[in-house]
Amino acid sequence: MIDSGNPRSSTAKMISLADFGDAEGLQANAGAAMRLALEAAGSHDGPVVLDIPLGTYHFYPEHAVRAAYHITNTASEEENPDVTKTVALLLKGLRRLTLEGNGSLFVIHGKQTMLLLDGCTDIEIRNLRFDYVVPTVTEMTVERRGDHELDVCVHRDSHYELEDGRLTWVGEGWRFREGPVQHCDLVQNATWRVEDWPSRAERIEEIGSRRLRFHFGEEAAPHVLPGMTVQMRDGIRDQVGVLILECERIRLIGMGLHFMHGLGIVGQFSADLTFADLNVTPRPETGRTVAGFADFIHCSGCRGRVSITDSQFAGAHDDAINVHGTYLRIVGQPAPDQVRVRFMHPQTYGFRAFFSEDEIAFVNAHSLASYAFGRIAAMEMLDPRELLLTLEQPAPASIGEHDVIENVTWTPEVVIARNHFARIPTRGILVSSPRRTVIEGNRFERMNMSAVLVAGDANSWYESGAVTDVRIAGNQFIDCGGEEHPVIRIAPENEPSVPDVPDLPVHRNIRIEDNRFRMAHAVLLSARSTEGLAFCRNEILLAGKAGSKDGLYSGGLFHGLYPDGLFKLERCSGAEMADNSVGFMVAPTDE
Repeated sequence: MIDSGNPRSSTAKMISLADFGDAEGLQANAGAAMRLALEAAGSHDGPVVLDIPLGTYHFYPEHAVRAAYHITNTASEEENPDVTKTVALLLKGLRRLTLEGNGSLFVIHGKQTMLLLDGCTDIEIRNLRFDYVVPTVTEMTVERRGDHELDVCVHRDSHYELEDGRLTWVGEGWRFREGPVQHCDLVQNATWRVEDWPSRAERIEEIGSRRLRFHFGEEAAPHVLPGMTVQMRDGIRDQVGVLILECERIRLIGMGLHFMHGLGIVGQFSADLTFADLNVTPRPETGRTVAGFADFIHCSGCRGRVSITDSQFAGAHDDAINVHGTYLRIVGQPAPDQVRVRFMHPQTYGFRAFFSEDEIAFVNAHSLASYAFGRIAAMEMLDPRELLLTLEQPAPASIGEHDVIENVTWTPEVVIARNHFARIPTRGILVSSPRRTVIEGNRFERMNMSAVLVAGDANSWYESGAVTDVRIAGNQFIDCGGEEHPVIRIAPENEPSVPDVPDLPVHRNIRIEDNRFRMAHAVLLSARSTEGLAFCRNEILLAGKAGSKDGLYSGGLFHGLYPDGLFKLERCSGAEMADNSVGFMVAPTDE
């Protein structure tokens, strides 16, 4: 294991990128030199320190590695038939390596997976920043809104072509016309999804340098105020920002990830992942509002400990953090000790989801309850969608028509602490691991949907599974959620109404303690099919009343009574609510 406190210890082999070219040439095009430097690092058993002299280095697709990788939650066969990834930095099979960036900036050209670790052990990457020259999410700022027209100024890093009144966004090796759209209000530090109104404009004209006018004919102009930013992308996750695949003990420390195309940092069937002091926000000098094309951190089928601490997350196009496993549906039983299973969600398939000696659970697709357990003797991939599992013992005789299997070996302990989340259009944190989960000391600022979601389903996303020990403590929730999105949502997609399906709890032992909620027009907590839910010692400040001397409170303690609609509990048992305070605000909900 590398001594992360002293990466330049006297026992480490020192390699410098400067040994592989002159400074000017390296910074202009560093791809080939970085490949040689990584090969040199891999020739040593370690510990090795690969040192990057402070500078700005450019990486082009023609010098990248191309390799096929199936990655969870990315794209279906129809959306992206070619799973080849264009990889700027590939670390394959490396051990005991520290990559020291010294604050350097790696600038990515074209669509690339910026960093990929495959089968690596004991790797620390630190003090290194990544960004795109031309982000694949375009931006334009509204200057004027008329009754039937809208004037915008296109960001200098977003490029377009205008032909016959139609707008096409163009970049380095890519182009698109239609796709998901978001509005961003920097004053409120909030982002939310909207309809694709740029594509339905009747006509678009250029009215100045990088200035466009959208005409909507008889239709009203979209409701977007001057000063707001409009973000747009094509929606196909053909690359990722960082992939950590089948690795152990990986640490990303003090890194800047200022734009990531496709899904962000993906941990897939890896153990003991540490993310600390990350800056996942746009670089201020760029004037951009977007740092991510989709999720920021997405961990699927990991184990050991996933730790995400002391980091900044702002400007995503999907969830900030998602930690889950994958249910595979049982579609056949060729022998008593064999089951054939299938990846069901279109965007998740093709990777090894089981290994010899893994423990598995047989799960009822309707109740989401585990009814039997087993151990894998062998696994064979029949095709990218289907796997054949040979078990050490016969499978249970009571397998239902749509039942699923969960790999319970590859489930992590999770710690998400002291992070700041802002400008997230969807959820702040999704987590569904049966092992201990701690969400503590974070600040959630205006998540457009739920700040924390505990789900689990075997019929839609097939993201497993049931939680048994979750503590959400000491966090600040500022104006999160809305009328349809509770601030904290515990929502397993079980179906107890199906005949002969037992009404059993799915999630257990979720404690929400010592948090501060500042909110308006939202359900604070909704939960269903949960046993042992505790909501204690929380401070709740609600907008809409006046009368206090200090401008913050007028209601004080409700002594166990709560305003109607604040909580929605369904089929929950053993719930405890105690020592919470509820007050009203007359001041804005910012602190």
